[in-house]
Amino acid sequence: MIDLHTHSLFSDGELIPSELVRRVEHLGYSAVAITDHTDSSTLDFIVPRIVQVAKDLSGSQTVKVIPGVELTHIPPKLIQPLVKKAREMGAKLVVIHGESIVEPVTPGTNRAGIEAEADILAHPGLITKEEVELAAEKGIFLEISARSGHSFTNGHVARLAKEVGASLVLNSDAHAPGDFITEEFACKVVEGAGLSSDSLSTLRANARLLLEKIGYNF
Repeated sequence: MIDLHTHSLFSDGELIPSELVRRVEHLGYSAVAITDHTDSSTLDFIVPRIVQVAKDLSGSQTVKVIPGVELTHIPPKLIQPLVKKAREMGAKLVVIHGESIVEPVTPGTNRAGIEAEADILAHPGLITKEEVELAAEKGIFLEISARSGHSFTNGHVARLAKEVGASLVLNSDAHAPGDFITEEFACKVVEGAGLSSDSLSTLRANARLLLEKIGYNF
């Protein structure tokens, strides 16, 4: 199991990073990214701390810890400079809080995140076919979400991704201890998105490819 979208108490999660990592390690995960919600007001506070704890835990845990961020409810015109700044500060994985249908995300966020070449467009809602084609062209990964609400449009995202050849990853978007998913539940989320039961292995392979792209080898 690999989860590239989780939250600690550095944003709206319930756990300190070390407990978050220990809990997914106990579940048998091989890698986890801590991607707390941020904007320009907290980027310089959150990123260095996540980078530091990821470094501290490296070698002392069996699970790889990837320092990241989720740029959340950012005005589209600010997304590209903040993606650049997050990476300069040490974020290895940049997630964009996509246009989920259960939140008032600014229209244009999906396209701006793709054009900024973030790593993952999370819960992109009713993303357009043109945007999915652009994601495929730029190698941006689209999320199949296990989180209630955000998961409502998984089927739409999966169908378009399959149609145009865009890459999908499965993430928990965990905020609390009970949000981390087991392999059994992951299979149900994948099937619920209209994907075949053997697609979980493909989504895992995509997650590994993304990690290799940003410098983490398996």
